[in-house]
Amino acid sequence: MKRVLLYLALAIGHLALTGVYYFFSGDEAGGTMLLIFGIAMGLFLWILVPTFGDVGPTAPVDPDWHERRS
Repeated sequence: MKRVLLYLALAIGHLALTGVYYFFSGDEAGGTMLLIFGIAMGLFLWILVPTFGDVGPTAPVDPDWHERRS
């Protein structure tokens, strides 16, 4: 639950930053780039951050395989 609230707070904070930037600068291109960057970072947080604690191989390991076998 804390993680969901953190993601929500980060998303709302970034939207607020984008809105303030656009309001004060009037720069449409910069505001759009900030918005797209925020979406990309949101996807990063949603997809990759939950896997940070995972360790070890992600596929089964073949004990008979050797890298230098000819």
